[in-house]
Amino acid sequence: MLTDWSKKDLLILAFDHRASFIEKLFGIKGRPPTPEEKKKIQEAKKIIFEGFKLALTKRVPKDIAGLLVDEEFGAKILCQAKKEGFNFAMPAEKSGQDEFDFEYGSQYSKHIEEFNPTFLKVLVRYNPESDPILNKRQLQRLKELSDYLAKTQRPFLFELIVPATPTQLASLGGSKEKYDLQLRPKLMCESLKQIQDGGVEPAIWKLEGVEDPANAKAIVAQAQADGRKAGVITLGRGESKDKVKEWLAVGAKIPGIIGFAVGRTIFWDPLVEFRAGKATQKEAVEKIAQNYMEFVELWQNERKK
Repeated sequence: MLTDWSKKDLLILAFDHRASFIEKLFGIKGRPPTPEEKKKIQEAKKIIFEGFKLALTKRVPKDIAGLLVDEEFGAKILCQAKKEGFNFAMPAEKSGQDEFDFEYGSQYSKHIEEFNPTFLKVLVRYNPESDPILNKRQLQRLKELSDYLAKTQRPFLFELIVPATPTQLASLGGSKEKYDLQLRPKLMCESLKQIQDGGVEPAIWKLEGVEDPANAKAIVAQAQADGRKAGVITLGRGESKDKVKEWLAVGAKIPGIIGFAVGRTIFWDPLVEFRAGKATQKEAVEKIAQNYMEFVELWQNERKK
């Protein structure tokens, strides 16, 4: 029997960032990190993990909490999460490129089986009005992964970003705000449909937030078209706390939206302060825990309204 993901709460602290982490937090550009730098990146991820665990000892229920971390800098964390029985996800995509491809090429299944995550996650940039050949190529790879996950009974966590095409942006005078409000929600629905029609079946969609509840309902309706039992979680996109809270307040009231996956909005400032010597490691851990708890409490409170 298929799990009904449309009714479970899932509140994820996401820190599977690789390209953006290396470049923007550590200032490493155009080259791989040195062994010493890699160690520092792993330490930064461990601080986030410690913040996650601290939040669970305080106020976040373990059964609805989750974490998302990459193998490259977080292999030890993945092993620890498994050992401690946390809900955890790992990414399968190459980081920092516009086209979806497997991080480990044809060996992707070996890596999934080694860590055996609760969810397998992909990040895909897909706009129904962008390059049709590129879209088709992505869908073929994603279908292969979807079929493998279905066969091995692993839930598929699909993060969809719908970036504006230059033409779409130009039609709105170059305004990303107008794109988010006026165009993106419809394009998201169409993207979901095309991905589903391509034979790709996520258990959970990880999607950008929308301001209008009617748009949120339309997106859920597409995610659950033809009797699918998929859930939707809202991602943070590195936005301000206020913007993410706005998105979560909308989502928490919509049946089928089951939670969030927020990362940079929770961990970025505490890590920047720690790296600049303005906060101790302990303070950074506490601040990350506090930020995560704030989003969890906001979600739980909005759910009750």
